[in-house]
Amino acid sequence: MPVYLAALTRRQFLGRSIAVGAGLMAAPNLLEPSKETDENTWALLSDIHLAADRQLIERGTNMADNFKKVSRELLALAKRPAAVMVCGDCAFNSGESGDYAVVADLLTPIRAGQMPIHLALGNHDNRDRFWEAFPKEKAAGGPVTDRQAALVQTPRFNWFILDSLEQTNSTPGLLGKEQRDWLGQALDAHPDKPAVVMIHHNPGIEGGNMGLKDTLLLFDIIRPRRQVKAYIYGHTHHWQVERDPSGIHLINLPPVAYVFQPGEPSGWVRATVGAKGIALELRCVDTSHKAHGQVVRLDWRA
Repeated sequence: MPVYLAALTRRQFLGRSIAVGAGLMAAPNLLEPSKETDENTWALLSDIHLAADRQLIERGTNMADNFKKVSRELLALAKRPAAVMVCGDCAFNSGESGDYAVVADLLTPIRAGQMPIHLALGNHDNRDRFWEAFPKEKAAGGPVTDRQAALVQTPRFNWFILDSLEQTNSTPGLLGKEQRDWLGQALDAHPDKPAVVMIHHNPGIEGGNMGLKDTLLLFDIIRPRRQVKAYIYGHTHHWQVERDPSGIHLINLPPVAYVFQPGEPSGWVRATVGAKGIALELRCVDTSHKAHGQVVRLDWRA
């Protein structure tokens, strides 16, 4: 299953802080009384690209600094989101062990802020080294052999998190038959709530080899199952919301790290799920960006 990092207790956090030094203590309000959790709001992050070298600059961006800005904003929220979802490309380029050590370290303040985290994989991750960084969580297993697939049930909808990593540092992605079969069976077993599918790679319906190679086979599964309302992905480093002809919303998350095109926003999305749809609020790393605070409201297909 996608690695799930539970919130840390006060004792666990203090133990980690002592072990790694005082740096973690710089995060605000970690030891204050617990805030209220909004069980219908989720923090959606993608393409965090954290590197072993925290000073590394890529495309004019320090990835660690961007992530820490997002982390501080999450910790400063009046209400905690139900969880933080990271939609792949946790590591910088080729998924090195040092990258994942930094991932685990920089996620600690969020966990100490009582926010659990779901981590999915992208094409710049390395599955084996990722699992080595989180051995306890890897041991929990999952429904698909050697893939990080999971069903996460929530009060108003169900997450179906899939693993599209085919080959590290190779652009296209692939779910594969076993994972697609599991998705179809899991959707059929849970028909009564809206379903949201999260995959790192973008749908590749328009052709080319940049996105998900088995997109058409995936859509053969999700289009006729009317409980599927949205497909959330990252990978392209581009903020965009579209709609498939069948009515499924296609939500492309911005990167937390660097953008490909100058002027594009980097940041995260606050998603609030209602009875009949979802509201998406873009939170930019650069709060002066013209798109910062933009809200998109989407109705679920019938």
